[in-house]
Amino acid sequence: MRPLSEDELRSSFVNATDRELEELELPLEYLLVDWEHVDALAWRDRKAGRRGYLVTLIDDEPVGIVLRAADPPASRFRAGMCNLCHTQQPANQVTMFSARRAGEAGRNGSTVGTYVCSDLSCQENVRLHAPLAPAEVRSGSHAWARIDGLARRTRAFVQGVLAD
Repeated sequence: MRPLSEDELRSSFVNATDRELEELELPLEYLLVDWEHVDALAWRDRKAGRRGYLVTLIDDEPVGIVLRAADPPASRFRAGMCNLCHTQQPANQVTMFSARRAGEAGRNGSTVGTYVCSDLSCQENVRLHAPLAPAEVRSGSHAWARIDGLARRTRAFVQGVLAD
């Protein structure tokens, strides 16, 4: 992903209300982002806890969406899988996020949703390596396949928000 200025980030949101844009705070980590090693920037709002933000590049232009987290699951004893990074985690670490569609569809209440890591840490999760088992050899392409898969699924989700 190419480096994005604060103005580019703020103007990228396709489904945000004026109030949401006014309240938007960039994450503290924004100043430390290693732009060459992420395909999207995602964070939870520190003040509005159920709100999150996701920005990725589509045709080399930043496109951002505002996300709304559902209530946390009642049970923490089940496993859940993030539909973006395909990381399996305890159910309380995966949350259903929805996003209003852009334009007229969103104003009419149409939304798109998917299960995502509760802390929106998908970019980090695909880059973490599980410890090697004895006599295991790790192929270098496995991590790149996970990273590429996350990038494709993230763009597809954001494009779903753009679709009428």
